[in-house]
Amino acid sequence: DNFTGSISFLITGDEEGPAINGTKKVLEWLTEQGEKLDACIVGEPTNPNELGDMIKIGRRGSLVVDLSVRGVQGHSAYPHLADNPVTKLVKMLHALDNTPLDNGNDHFQATTLAITTIDVGNPATNVTPAHAFARFNVRFNDEHTSESIIKWVKKHCDAVSTDYDIKVHITGESFLTPPGPLSDILSQAVEKSTGRTPELSTTGGTSDARFIKDYCPVAEFGMSGQTMHKTDENVPLADIKALTDIYQTVLEEYFKSE
Repeated sequence: DNFTGSISFLITGDEEGPAINGTKKVLEWLTEQGEKLDACIVGEPTNPNELGDMIKIGRRGSLVVDLSVRGVQGHSAYPHLADNPVTKLVKMLHALDNTPLDNGNDHFQATTLAITTIDVGNPATNVTPAHAFARFNVRFNDEHTSESIIKWVKKHCDAVSTDYDIKVHITGESFLTPPGPLSDILSQAVEKSTGRTPELSTTGGTSDARFIKDYCPVAEFGMSGQTMHKTDENVPLADIKALTDIYQTVLEEYFKSE
């Protein structure tokens, strides 16, 4: 009855897709309207096993690189007369995959690189191809930016050959909402409802928090992720009740602290 704040809900339909028309555009519209956000909780399924396990206070950045290497087609019996792009591509990928970017830090695990495909499309057994292609995904912590990661990729590729092209798709930059009032209140609410002290983590993929962090402090907490993205995705009814209580407690305590 004494609640003095205001609450807004945003349900977006393209967070799993290109993320063009959902949260990003609503945030831009709010700014145009002069609306200011004080804090945000994203209801991602942050708990690995049970409700109360984990709160996300940041996320690693993510980018995908399409690497196309050019060469000169030739007969495999006369490799010196050709320029095999497969050989160059393998050397580039070896260097990228075997050069750690960092060892992680207090809030983030180490940056990782995962090669997701290598394609040549060469059905001939005695011909070296003119092109070779690979794609890889880099998940980077807050010791890097997408710009610095791209420079690092180019440096290792250039050491092998400059006869290549790269196309980069940036999903999001790394960010951290340092432990503070929002995560403290959320942690206390979780402990009150579940009896568990949640871990403050930055693990996992990306979420719409990558957009919200530019507007206000943001933390993520929701259901258990045991069945997310699976057939017959489900959660216990008791968890829905407990999560409702947690969100209500957060609202009450947040506005008391204002």
